[in-house]
Amino acid sequence: MTKLSAATLPAITSAAVPHYTRADLTPGIVHFGVGNFHRAHQAVYLDALFNTGEGHDWALIGAGVRDTDEAMRQKLMGQDWLTTVVEQEADTSSARITGVMIDYLKPGDSAAVIAALADPAIRIVSLTITEGGYYIDPASQKFDPTHPDIAYDAANFDAPKTAFGLILAGLVKRREAGIQPFTVMSCDNIPGNGHVTENAVAGLAALIDPALAEWVKTSVAFPNGMVDRITPATSDRERTLLADRFGIEDAWPVFCENFKQWVLEDNFPAGRPALEKVGVQFVPDVAPYEHMKIRILNGGHATIAYPAGLMDIHFVHEAMEHPLVSAFLRKVETEEIIPVVPPVPDTDLHEYLSLCERRFANPKIGDTIRRLCLDGSNRQPKFIIPTALDRVRANQMQTGLALVSALWCRYCYGTTESGAVIEPNDPSWDRLTTQAQKARDNPAAWLEMTDIYGDLAKASAFVAAFTKCLNSLWSNGTKAALEAYLADRL
Repeated sequence: MTKLSAATLPAITSAAVPHYTRADLTPGIVHFGVGNFHRAHQAVYLDALFNTGEGHDWALIGAGVRDTDEAMRQKLMGQDWLTTVVEQEADTSSARITGVMIDYLKPGDSAAVIAALADPAIRIVSLTITEGGYYIDPASQKFDPTHPDIAYDAANFDAPKTAFGLILAGLVKRREAGIQPFTVMSCDNIPGNGHVTENAVAGLAALIDPALAEWVKTSVAFPNGMVDRITPATSDRERTLLADRFGIEDAWPVFCENFKQWVLEDNFPAGRPALEKVGVQFVPDVAPYEHMKIRILNGGHATIAYPAGLMDIHFVHEAMEHPLVSAFLRKVETEEIIPVVPPVPDTDLHEYLSLCERRFANPKIGDTIRRLCLDGSNRQPKFIIPTALDRVRANQMQTGLALVSALWCRYCYGTTESGAVIEPNDPSWDRLTTQAQKARDNPAAWLEMTDIYGDLAKASAFVAAFTKCLNSLWSNGTKAALEAYLADRL
């Protein structure tokens, strides 16, 4: 067994190791949200670029804003910021060690973070802070300037707590010193993530000084991007697999699929690494790609998550092995989701769906249904509700999407079909559980959450379909409801 560290890298033969000298790397990127997805995606692309001998002035400095980020920081510091990434398919498994991160700033040390952001060497600030981290009103999908975290940063601009407060403070320091602004690059699964990030930074700035907000809008670049790689959470299962298969002891390894995709707008005035040399697609308009991914892949995850969770299925690949769940996914996708997804350059949407199905069915990933069920209050308004609303506006059937929403409601009731307790799995779990319990006898109570459902809550066709679906779930159970939908009897 080899414990991962810079000193032990030469002894590791079971995994690919960096071909570059890490001591020669210099920072070019500060990244907020050093989680599993970032380390399996952006960091892997940079590792591949560095291995070609290029881009060594684009190393990463990590940054966190939550107290819980300190646990990750401590684990990674103990292994010199190295990460083992294990890529798995049904019949293959390979490991690589990435060394692109060279420091990780302590969460809560706003002065150190702002100083790093003000460094002229930093030309990109990137984020993976999850869909719920952008202070978006669920119904309007617009920035919420009244959130207490944002109000705090506006009143304490010298020591902000949010990523956006820190980013804005760093930009102000640079402006005062005559240094070109860095580019702000979101790597989260949000439609128009660049625009959303700009709205958050400029929205906070507007609370401090309207002129500052205008400067942000005219002087700072926020490219849109689409990111994709299925990356489950790390548990002792993954640590044990890594130790048994590769003989490496890593405190926080990342397991993921082989597939990865990154589509970016080429809007980086301060410069960028040559990521096109390692597979990143730079396009004039990311919107068609992100629309496809968020609605078909992320919407597909939401579609299988809640029926599987209610039937006590643990892993995603096990859900895909269940004939009712996999058939439900395909019917909802082909009849309701894909028909309202606009065309994507050089892409067949039905082939893309088949690719997603194969990826979901990968038995090696170990992705959990509970992870897919997480944070529905932020994910449903991005992945499911907009598609249903498009169909309402086109006067098209929404039965499958209404059933997806009803399954989410039933899940939030807090027990599975077997009676097992579902532990809290959403930042708004108490509220969701309260509404789900009311909705058992009065389905319309669930749709009273207009901050989530917006105009969809007023659509009589959707309300009727949702009511019928939820009543079916409570009267007949998940299995029977899926069977009825698949037989066009719902």
